[in-house]
Amino acid sequence: MNINQSWLRVMGLTGILGGLLLFTGDMLFYYDSVSTNLKLNMGNASEFRIIANGILALLATWFYLFGLGQVYYAFMPSTKTVRNIVVVSFACILISYGIIHSAYIAIATTAKLAVQNHLDMETATALASNTNNILRLLVYPIFALLSFVFIWQVWKKKTLYPRWIILFFPLVPFLFQGLVKKVLSGSIWIVIVGGYLNLIIVVFFLASTIALWNTNTER
Repeated sequence: MNINQSWLRVMGLTGILGGLLLFTGDMLFYYDSVSTNLKLNMGNASEFRIIANGILALLATWFYLFGLGQVYYAFMPSTKTVRNIVVVSFACILISYGIIHSAYIAIATTAKLAVQNHLDMETATALASNTNNILRLLVYPIFALLSFVFIWQVWKKKTLYPRWIILFFPLVPFLFQGLVKKVLSGSIWIVIVGGYLNLIIVVFFLASTIALWNTNTER
C-alpha cells in the first residue's frame, strides 16, 4: 500500500477530526452549566441537539475509518495476518463508536419524554440504556484482542510506531476512567467524563500523527 507523507498526515488529522466531532456530540447530549446529571441533561437537550448528534455520528465514523489508514501503514512491517487483525479490530471498534453514539439518541429521546411528561427517568430510559449496554459488551472482546496484538507488536518493534505510543493507546487511558470520574467535579467533570471515550481516541490519533509526521514513505 503506497501512501505518501501528505496523505499519511491527512489520515491522522482526519482521525482526530472524527474524535472531535463525536466529542462535540457528547457535549450536545450532556453539557449543562448547572447540572452533572447526564440523563437529565439529555432530557433537557433541544430537538436540534439530538438530531445533530445523529448526523455527527455518521460523519465521525467515516472520518475515523479514513484515519485508520495511518494505523495500517504503521503496521506494514508486521505480518499480513497481524496487520489485518489490528486494522479490522480497530475498524470494528470505531464503527461501534458511531453506532453506540447513535443509540444514545434513543436514550436522549426517552429522557426528553420523561422530562416533558414527568415520568420516572430510569424507568423511561431503561430499554434504551440496556440495549446500549449490550452493544458495549459485544465490543469488549474485540478491544481486548486489539489491545494485546497492538501493544505486543509495538513493544517488539514490529511496527513504525515508537514504544511510547503505547502510553496513548486507548486501553491505557480507559483503565484510568474510574479515577478520573472520582477526582473531577462540576462542569469539567461533564466535559471530560461525558466525552472521555472519544477524547481517548483523539489523543491516540494525535499521538499517532506526531509519531509518523516525518516518516519516510518512500520505501
